[in-house]
Formats: sequence, C-alpha cells, structure tokens
Amino acid sequence: MIRLQNLVLRRGPKIVLQGADLTLNPGEKIGLVGRNGAGKSSLFALLTGRLQADAGDFSMPPRWRLAEVAQHMPETADPATDFVLEGDSRLMEAQAALAAAEASGDGHAIGDAHAHLAEAGAYDARPRAQALMLGLGFRSAQLDAPVNSFSGGWRMRLQLARALMCPSDLLLLDEPTNHLDLDALVWLESWLQRYEGTMLVISHDREFLDAITQVTVHLEETQLTRYGGNYSAFEMMRAERLSQQQAAFSRQQDKVAQLQRFIDRFKAKASKAKQAQSRVKALERMEKIAPVLTAADFSFEFKEPQNLPNPMLAMREMRCGYAVEGGDPITIVRDINRSVQPGQRIGILGANGQGKSTLVKTLARTLPAIAGSVTEGKGLAIGYFAQQEMDLLTPDSGPMEHMVRLAKQVSPGAREQELRNFLGQFRFSGDMVHQQVGSLSGGEKARLVLAMIVWQRPNLLLLDEPTNHLDLQTREALSMALNEFEGTVMLVSHDRALLREVCDEFWLVSGGGVRDFDGDLDDYQRWLLEQSREQSRAYAQALRTQAAAPPPAAPADAGGRREDRKAQAQARQRNADRARPLKTEQARVEARIAEATPQRDALAASLGEAGLDAAERAERGRRLKALGDEVDALEARWLELGEALEALDAGG
Repeated sequence: MIRLQNLVLRRGPKIVLQGADLTLNPGEKIGLVGRNGAGKSSLFALLTGRLQADAGDFSMPPRWRLAEVAQHMPETADPATDFVLEGDSRLMEAQAALAAAEASGDGHAIGDAHAHLAEAGAYDARPRAQALMLGLGFRSAQLDAPVNSFSGGWRMRLQLARALMCPSDLLLLDEPTNHLDLDALVWLESWLQRYEGTMLVISHDREFLDAITQVTVHLEETQLTRYGGNYSAFEMMRAERLSQQQAAFSRQQDKVAQLQRFIDRFKAKASKAKQAQSRVKALERMEKIAPVLTAADFSFEFKEPQNLPNPMLAMREMRCGYAVEGGDPITIVRDINRSVQPGQRIGILGANGQGKSTLVKTLARTLPAIAGSVTEGKGLAIGYFAQQEMDLLTPDSGPMEHMVRLAKQVSPGAREQELRNFLGQFRFSGDMVHQQVGSLSGGEKARLVLAMIVWQRPNLLLLDEPTNHLDLQTREALSMALNEFEGTVMLVSHDRALLREVCDEFWLVSGGGVRDFDGDLDDYQRWLLEQSREQSRAYAQALRTQAAAPPPAAPADAGGRREDRKAQAQARQRNADRARPLKTEQARVEARIAEATPQRDALAASLGEAGLDAAERAERGRRLKALGDEVDALEARWLELGEALEALDAGG
C-alpha cells in the first residue's frame, strides 16, 4: 500500500502538504481533486520520486512498476507504433536481455531471454499497441507514421497510449482527457475500468471520475481528506458536512435561493425528450449540492441580451472548410440546412476531425463559408470562445488592456475603475490586471475570455471546448451561468456533465454532414463504444485474413487465363476510374500542404523578430493559427484519401 504519515511537502517556498495523512490500498482507483494550484501535481511528483518529503514518512512498495503520461512533447521520427511499444518497460528489458545474450553467445542466457520475451507478451505486443492507438482515435493509415508528423495534441495521445502499454502496478494520470474528444474519452473509460492495478487520476471531468474511481482524495489547505466513493459521492458527503456548518450555511441562503429559482425554472421548461430529462437529473444533482456550489468563491452571470432575433441564424446549403489560394477550397462539412432559434441549447457532438470546430468558426465569422449562405438575424451579437484561447487574446497585453480595447468598441463610456471592478469578479485583482496574458495559466486565460464575452452582452454563445483549463469549481460556475443565460447556446465540449446540465438537444457532425442526434449522451456513448468495437473487430479480421492468405492459385488453362486477364483488366479499369478523382484531389491537397507548411513555419519564426508591436504580433499569431488549422485539416483529408485509394487497390 501507499502510506503518508504526518507528511510535509514543499514546492519551492510554497507548502503543499502540512502534516498530511493518507493510506491508499492495492487495486484502488482514486480520484485526486482540488482547485488549480493546490498541489495535486506535486503529490504525483512525490510518488514518482521527483520530489522528496521535507518531513514525515512516505512509503510505497519498492517493487511496484509505475507508469505515467510524460508531459513533454516527443520529437522523434520513429514510427508511432514503435514509440508506443517502447512504453512496455518489461518488454524493453526482455529485448535488451536477449540482445546482450546474443552478443555474448551465451546459449543458456538466450533461452532465458526468449522465455522472458514470451512472458512479456512479445508476440502479440504490436497488435496490442495498435489496438490502444485505434481506441484513442488514430486511423489505421497513421499507425506507422513518424511521431513528429503529428500535431501536439496527437503526440500527447501517443504519450497516453505509451503509458497504457506499460504493465504497471501504479498508474498516474494527470488530466488524461485534455487532448481527447468524446469518442476517445469513452474508449479510455472502458479501458481503465478493466485496469487491475492501483490508479490515481487528476481530472476536472466529473463524469470521467465517476466512471472510473471508487475513492476520492480531496487536497485542500495543505490537507488530504479521503472519501469512500466516486466524485459524485464526494460532492454529497462534502455538501452534508458544509450544511452542518451553520454560520457558513446562513451566508449562503441568498445564493441557494437563486440556484433554486433557476432549477425550478428549467425543470418547468424541460420536455419529455430523453436529453431534457437527462438535464433535469443534472439540475437535481445541483440542487442537492447547493452548499458546495454556493460556498465556491467564484461565480458570474451573463447579462440579459438586449434583443433575441428570430431566427438567430439560418444556414442554407452551407459548406464549411478552408480556402486554398489558387485552387478549389477543401470542404470539411457540406450541405448544411439548419436554423438556430432563440433560447435553444445545442450540444455539438462528433469525433475529432469531423468538423465541429470548423462549423463553429464559420458561424463565429472566423472562417468564411466556402459555399451556400449564413443569414444572421437583425441585432445578432455573438460571444465566441475559441478552443485555443490565445486566438482571442494578445500575449503582450494584460487583462486591463484587453478590457479597455473591448470597452472602446462596445461601451465607450466605461470608466477604468468600472473595468477593474469587473475584472475582480473573474479573480483578476491588484497588479494582476496588468500581467501579460502570455504569462497567465490556462485557467486564467479562459477566465479572461469569459469576462470579455460577458462584457459584450451576447445573445448567441458559440463555445468550443470552454472547460479545457478550468477547475471543477469554475466549471460549475460556468454551468450555472449558462443555465441562467436568456439567449442561445451552441456548445462543443468533451465535458459530459456540462453538456447534460446545459443542452436540451444535440447535433451530430459526422461523415461530412450535420444531423440531429435522437437520444441523450448515454445513447451517444453506447453508439461510440459500438463504433469502436466494430473498428477493432474489422482490424483484427484484417490481420487474421492477412496471416491466413492462401498461396497463389495454380495456372489455369489458356482459355481460362484469357478470361481471367480480361476480367482483371476490367476490374483494374473500374478501379482506375474510381481512383482518378481521388488522386486528383490528393495531388491538390499535397500541393497545398507543400505550399502552406513553409508559410506556417516562416510565420512561426517571424514571431521571434525584435521590434514587433503587440498588434502586429497578435495578427501574425492569428494568421499562424489559421495556417496551422488549415494544414491539420489538409493532412487529415490526405490520410482519408490515402485510405480510400488503399481500399481500391486491395479490391482490385
């Protein structure tokens, strides 16, 4: 077991733990929770030996094999599958022992090494590694691509797969869902539920914690408190404890009443639809944990919209994608015929790369529609939260400078003290209002973007992964604010708790189109798992077919050979006809990648030039992000075309 007794732990001058006691038993799956900066990652560093206790006792079984997700971005040209395989430390040790035995010519050692390889599962290791990668969203054509050909988010998925590949006794996961979309997250949950070792997870995703943990450890004010149960059970127990503290509870009554008003209001609005009933259950949970929500030191609300156009948006034959200079545009999502009404709460679902962000960017006017039309209602005011907050921020400016610039556009009469007071509501106070945004944490940048959206008084919110860097308390504050918002919400998120609490209907972006998803998030989760199983079955069948391929047939008679050749020629011609437009598009995509990649790299290098003013640096940063998004989309399309051509070759 893992045991901490009267432990003191410092990180620099900061005391992370003071007289902390904790016992974790073998095989337990533990969620480690606490606000950002409380010291959760420091506790992980203690478990891995990167930090040493300053006082007290810490013990852990010395023979335990430990696995964790490396936080650095890998830079290697090794094939992706080989990189993941290297995470299996037992297999790597057995391979090294075999190499040493063969070099020495020791027959006995060679035999032992082969036995150790068999024990380490060497003969099915490659399929196991590739099954992990497929589950995390990689396509079969990407399995042996060089690691450094992937974007940052996909390289972090490779680091996660590498950690899961290790046969560990203790698995440490620090925000493992940050770079995952919902389908990969559902697969990961299923995998972790089968994990047999001890697991400690840091996550701000409540539903993820509920699905995989049975113990919760709360880190607060340098103390560790153990609760039996998952995150929801922890919430209930903590709420009960807080409600017993009468002095604190009495100060919360006004906020509890406000919370109760919007719970009653949205329960009354809910229809019999499954997703609406799911939202009612989420609101009932919020009602039960009102003391926890109202004890949080952060809350905000969106201002009442000045008007509500009807419809907000009307899309007709709209296509979303990326323009290509000197060529035809690349379409990601096509033939969208939809309207958005006042008061709608729409969750946008779909696998990574299907076009969710592209759709939102088009509606937010960041990308132009490449065909069709988007008609905006009179008086439409959009509040847009980009997945990458820095798309909306200037790194060299502070929060106050951002607010001053924004106020000049939307409320010229605002005074500086009014802006300072407003920023204080979002935890920006004192000298922090002048701190450069580039030095802020991810959560602080997200709060600044939320503050800027609130100030603009929007009637349509377009939110693309707004919770990526938010702690659980801030996520709850966002959920409450969205539920009180009078306008329309369109939300892309892998945070299922937020989707349940906010959304009454879902759109599914898949296969190049947008359609209604009839069902709730539980239905969607079951659908994703079935899709993943079908993919795994198809891949396993392909491997079996390849292994059992029959030898070439004996030559037939001359007449039969002529007929065979004729049939084969006809099949080749049909495949060639089908392949021609695919090859043409692939060549066009390749040409644009070859053109855009050096432009992107040159622009990235130019950001380091001396003498750039803040406005020019921000403009170059936006252009760099747009080029990066375009290259990512082009590369995804190139892989899809390659898979289609491979399928034609295999069929011919």
